[in-house]
Amino acid sequence: MFSDLLRDDVFRLETARLWLRWPRMADAPSLVRYAGEKQVAEMTASVPHPYAQPEAEKFIFACRAGNASGSQIALALTRKGKPAEAIGMIGIHETRAGHAFVGYWIGLPFHGQGLMSEALAAMVDLCFRAGDVESINADALVENGAARRVLEKSGFVPSGVGPVNLPVRGGVFQRASYHIERSHWQANSMALAHAPGNVGAAT
Repeated sequence: MFSDLLRDDVFRLETARLWLRWPRMADAPSLVRYAGEKQVAEMTASVPHPYAQPEAEKFIFACRAGNASGSQIALALTRKGKPAEAIGMIGIHETRAGHAFVGYWIGLPFHGQGLMSEALAAMVDLCFRAGDVESINADALVENGAARRVLEKSGFVPSGVGPVNLPVRGGVFQRASYHIERSHWQANSMALAHAPGNVGAAT
């Protein structure tokens, strides 16, 4: 699904304020600290609460194996100047040929700063530029307004609302589904490239 360039653990993706890199076993304490926060874990589909270090280590191992296989690209968010501290995670994985799904979370101390919007926009660009992908889907719990705003800001459009069974959350919840198509991403990229002040920007 993804090019060989992304299958090497030296790969890094740069944004204005972040380095996105492969997760490392040394990140486990940070993941436990930030993803283990009740308010963060409860907004995810798969992070249990409480979150123990062995679970974080198992997750990191799975991320690295998936990255190496080319079936996904899962990266840890780190701030420039503090690349050793993982403050969140974002991953895009193949669901079927030409289609992918994105999931993400960021630690509570970093909410409201636009960091996840920055990371998601970069990952969507990466996925369409370096992956054999035609559409990316995403879900957010209906009550998770922040996650929904991140998706909408990055060009995702609503697909509908419906129930989803989340065993790690212990029940059925209402989720809002979103998607972005390659054609929509290309149109947005062209519009940004030709906006005032961006004359000559690469598309």
